[in-house]
Amino acid sequence: MDRVFRMLGFWTSIFTVMFYVGEMIPAAVLSLVQTVFFLTLGYLKLSERMYMYLFGAYLTVFMVGFTWYSEFILVPGFGH
Repeated sequence: MDRVFRMLGFWTSIFTVMFYVGEMIPAAVLSLVQTVFFLTLGYLKLSERMYMYLFGAYLTVFMVGFTWYSEFILVPGFGH
């Protein structure tokens, strides 16, 4: 499971670079935070059960944040 988190850290680092090159700085910073989070967890050598709990907590926080953003912050059709 630790390799899965390091792989997630690799892909979020790719997203960080692409967001930065595209001058999407807030998205790049958010992706960088996720990269550091995944890489840190990838090198902790936790038990498989703990990795699953952490991933479930990550998904829960992501879905709550995404739902909150899309409901209260996002303006549909803005910028088109």
